[in-house]
Amino acid sequence: MQNRILTVYGCAPEEEAVFRQMSSRFGVSPLLIREPISQEAIGMAGGSRCVSVDHKTAVTKPILYALRKAGVQYLSTRSAGVDHIDRESARALGICVGNVAYSPDSVAEYTVLLMLMLLRHMPQILQRCAAQDFRLPGRGRELREMTVGIVGAGRIGRAVIDKLRGFGCRILAFDRHPQPFPEYAALEEVLVQSDILSLHLPLSAETYHFLNADRLRKMKRTALVVNTGRGALIDTKALFHALNEKTIGGAALDVLEGESGIFYRDCRGKDLQDIWAAKLRAFPHVLITPHTAYYTGRALQDCVENTLINCLQFGKESEAWIK
Repeated sequence: MQNRILTVYGCAPEEEAVFRQMSSRFGVSPLLIREPISQEAIGMAGGSRCVSVDHKTAVTKPILYALRKAGVQYLSTRSAGVDHIDRESARALGICVGNVAYSPDSVAEYTVLLMLMLLRHMPQILQRCAAQDFRLPGRGRELREMTVGIVGAGRIGRAVIDKLRGFGCRILAFDRHPQPFPEYAALEEVLVQSDILSLHLPLSAETYHFLNADRLRKMKRTALVVNTGRGALIDTKALFHALNEKTIGGAALDVLEGESGIFYRDCRGKDLQDIWAAKLRAFPHVLITPHTAYYTGRALQDCVENTLINCLQFGKESEAWIK
C-alpha cells in the first residue's frame, strides 16, 4: 500500500510542521502544497484520493470537476464550516465532503473576550491610546449584570455557555434543533431580552442573513452583537443602518461579509473605504478582527490530526486504498 493518500493545499509553514510530525505517527506521507487549491494546481495532487483545503479559498464547480477528473473522491476542509465549498456540485460529481472538529474553546474564549471588550469600551480606548489620548470613555458594564443570548448551541455555542456560567450572567440559548438544556429559550425571547447576542450557527441557505433588519429591530437599543461564526449570518447592510440610527448598541465581528481577499492580507496603503470593514469600524462601539477566533495552537493540532483521521477512515470505509 502506498503511503500517499492525501494532498494538502494551502498548507502554511506552521501547518506543514504539524503535518510532518503527525503523519509519521499515522504511517502516511501527505503531499504538502503551500499554494491554495486551484484548477492549475490540481495536477500536483499526484494521484491522491483525498485532498485537504483551508477555509480561505472558494472550492468552485470547475475546481471540483478537475478534482474528480484527477481521481479525487474525498475533499476535507480544515475548518468546521463548509460554506466555501460548492457542496451541491461535489455531491453531483460523487465527491464526499468532510470537515474537522477542533477545540471549541479556541472560539469560545475569543467570543467571551469580544463581549468583555465591548462592555468595557475597548474599541474606543485602543483608538484613543494609539493617538496618545488617554482620557477615559464612558463607564463600562459588568458581564454578570447582562443577559447573554447564544444563537446556535452546537459544540462552540455550548462551550461559550460553559464559560459564561462562571461570570454569573443570565444565559438564554436558541438552537434550530431544540435541545434539553436549562438555558434553552425561543428565538423571540432571546432577541428581545439579550443585552449581548452571540452567533454560532453554521452558514447555509437557511441561515444566510439570519440576523436581518426585522430581528435587529426586536433587540434592545443598547444590545451588543458578537459574531464569531460566519459573516453572512448577519445582513451587514441592516446592521450598518441599525448602528447608524443608534437602534443597536455595538458589535464585535470576527467574521464579515466580503472578508475574502482582505482578511489575512496586508492592506496598508490600499483604499478600503468602500468595504464593510472600513464602514463599520468608523462607529466607536464596533470592533472588527480578521477571522482569528479559531487561531490557536491547540486548534491547529486538532485540525491536522482530524484531517488525517478522516482521510484514513474514508479510505477504509470506501475500500479506496491503493494496494
